[in-house]
Amino acid sequence: MKITSKVRWQLLAQGSAFVVLLLVAAGLLAWVAREYRAEWDVTASARNTLSQGTQDALRQLEGPVNITVFAITKDGGGNDLHKLMQQKFRPWQRVKPDIALTLIDPRDDPKRAQAAGLRSPNELVIEYKKRSEHLPLGEFNEQNFVNALIRLSRTSSAVIYWLDGHGERKLDGVANHDLGEFGRQLQLKGYKLSSLNLSIAQDVPRNAATLIIASPQADLQEAEVATIKRHVEAGGNLLWLIDPEPLRGLDPVAEFLGLVLTPGTVVDPALKPRSGPPTLAVASNYARHPVTGSFRLNTLFPGSRQIGTAEREGWRMMPLIEVAQRGWVETGKLDEKPVFDKDRDLSGPVNIATAFERTTNDRQQRVIVVGNGHFLSNAFLGNGGNLQLGVAMLSWLSGDDKFIAIPPRPAADVQINIDQMTLYLIAFAFLLVLPLVFALTGVVVWWRRRKAV
Repeated sequence: MKITSKVRWQLLAQGSAFVVLLLVAAGLLAWVAREYRAEWDVTASARNTLSQGTQDALRQLEGPVNITVFAITKDGGGNDLHKLMQQKFRPWQRVKPDIALTLIDPRDDPKRAQAAGLRSPNELVIEYKKRSEHLPLGEFNEQNFVNALIRLSRTSSAVIYWLDGHGERKLDGVANHDLGEFGRQLQLKGYKLSSLNLSIAQDVPRNAATLIIASPQADLQEAEVATIKRHVEAGGNLLWLIDPEPLRGLDPVAEFLGLVLTPGTVVDPALKPRSGPPTLAVASNYARHPVTGSFRLNTLFPGSRQIGTAEREGWRMMPLIEVAQRGWVETGKLDEKPVFDKDRDLSGPVNIATAFERTTNDRQQRVIVVGNGHFLSNAFLGNGGNLQLGVAMLSWLSGDDKFIAIPPRPAADVQINIDQMTLYLIAFAFLLVLPLVFALTGVVVWWRRRKAV
């Protein structure tokens, strides 16, 4: 083909058009990338995506959140902390765009750092509705940050009281049967806790968001029982944890609520312990209720009792938790191999928790009765979703059911469990075998080339 002047101009025009179209396409692509963002979290546990619970909690916050990050620009490893924090807060700002982030190096602005009252060189100062909290940078994660936001959102002076003075499980106790760790988790979420000894106090304080009665071991005095009943009759909220033991004088409160407490302990032969009777029961069936409606975790209840109810005018009652689908309520003596007696025992499934609700004195009264106190104890709180269930109960009872519990999510894709022998084999293969294979391959290639010359 002969290249004429006309052909040259055509080729030049085509090339120029191609370059122009390429630049336009690149510009459009850059604009789309800036205006629209698409991300896919491919980690096994979605650890780079905010959980649905966190997103719901953020949407409940009305008004802007101001976050000031006091951090040195470069840490000892040469990492840009300011850029890192910007990346970490992007998922939060996508859900709640009015989260304002300010980055300050305390060395460049020491006066502002001093005015903020920093307790460590690298720290977050979170401000919401004229209240503030400090969070060390090393403790920043999804659970701690959303807990701080929830604490800032709580403006009520209401207190959660627990009955004390009769051997009850304490919300500040450290014994295995106590509820100390549960109490600590409640405080992390902004709840105020206090013990209540009714032999000293004349009444349940008016600022009580909820009263907790956790398995008293000694009989209450008649005046104390009358005080508790008066609290419930007046519309006070109550969480009552009842083990398979006597009610210790609280029968009038049970009668007022319409509780029907059958004797015996729940037995679930599907869970066989190493020793002792099979009294551990796993719950996976929950009612459609604000406390358990979106609950998807299994919970463990050791040594439970059945919670039944009789109709009471004005009360709305909802069974919450069923256990022992193939078990029963053992009313006889417990041994390692109990046998169901159809004439005496009650077959499963067994309800072990009930929620009560009514409108009285122009306010909503809420009560939850659980036939188990062990599930929130220090010894069992870490099993399954026990902690999340307990926090959900207190949130509903305190009128804070819009703030759900945010469970920590395991990062299943960042932990590898390898035994010592496997580690030795990996080290032997990569540090000795592979280098030898590469060296021998090089020698063989060199020798063949040398012979071919």
